[in-house]
Amino acid sequence: MAAGTATRVYPFMPGGAADGTKLISGAVALSDLTDKPRFGLKGGGSAAWLAAQGIPLPAVNRIGDHRGMRVLRLGNEDILLLAEDAGETVADVKNTWHVAAAPKGYSSWREEGWAWMRLSGPRLAEAMSGLCAPDLRPQKFGADDIAQTRVGHIEAVTFRSPAGFDILFDITASAYFARAVAAMAGHTDQHRGHS
Repeated sequence: MAAGTATRVYPFMPGGAADGTKLISGAVALSDLTDKPRFGLKGGGSAAWLAAQGIPLPAVNRIGDHRGMRVLRLGNEDILLLAEDAGETVADVKNTWHVAAAPKGYSSWREEGWAWMRLSGPRLAEAMSGLCAPDLRPQKFGADDIAQTRVGHIEAVTFRSPAGFDILFDITASAYFARAVAAMAGHTDQHRGHS
């Protein structure tokens, strides 16, 4: 490691705050995407600055796409770019923003403050109905919808991904969230006679 270069430690990594907490797999699976690139802007000028970069902005609580990034509009001036497979694209946006003149909003530090988890598996719908109060069935909650709600008893942002549901929440709740999902999966197993 070069002098002055810090190595990031994510919650489920060795030495992380959730180190040792098991991520369940099987009929309900929980994956950690917290190390994937993202960039959030918030405050006056955010939307106009992103639009000026050619990034099409969806309506509030909707998701758009741009060059492999998912564009989540959480508020009029609260936008998050997720780049699971488009790290260079989001890095370009971030680097351009850093040297741009105001107004351009401010960094909401979503890459630092939010965990990014994915819930999947054949019993996904059953698990989400136990973890989250809103009706997230496909006929009620579309592929471009965002719910800002509680998932597993914590404040979260959730939306569909090709493999399931993605959930963003305060990174300090990572271990708690993993345990809540495991408890829900165990509860549904008992009701199905799988214990």
